[in-house]
Amino acid sequence: MPPCSRRRPRPAGWCRRRPRGPAESSSGRSRPGGAGSWVRSARDAYRSLADAVRAALDAGADPAGLARTVRDWALSDPHRYFLIYGTPIPGYHAPEDTTRISSEIMAALLDPFAPRTPHEGVTSFERHLAGHRHWAEGHPASPAALRRALTFWTRLHGVLALELAGHFGGMDFDPALLFADEAANL
Repeated sequence: MPPCSRRRPRPAGWCRRRPRGPAESSSGRSRPGGAGSWVRSARDAYRSLADAVRAALDAGADPAGLARTVRDWALSDPHRYFLIYGTPIPGYHAPEDTTRISSEIMAALLDPFAPRTPHEGVTSFERHLAGHRHWAEGHPASPAALRRALTFWTRLHGVLALELAGHFGGMDFDPALLFADEAANL
């Protein structure tokens, strides 16, 4: 039986019941697609990251340089990073302009992988990507390049999210070196 439903006296305020419905602080989140400030913040965060990635690519960054750009951006404001790459909000669907901005980031990552990907044996995932590439928005990258870019993206965010959330605390190693190693090995 939950503590609040027991019929013993409790200290004042120990188990107050909150009124049903969303809390005032979450009211912006309760309107999927609404124009709440958090939606604008997410759009601004995507725009900021897309601009940083594009600037790095235009300056000649290789994939490891793009990884450093994303990491530097995330470390400068971890809350913005988790706003766009953290836990999704149930029922929320990003506005079309926000989805377009996030696609710019992935397109920028495809560019350096297209010419660098060797044509080896085709994996089952690459065969799958050949017919499921709408997210690449017409980019001419081969399925092997798509796979490499996706692998790069997932490993980049895996290490970065663990670092930003403090999951390497107490492990006594430099997360920047792990991140650099991961980026260099891709």
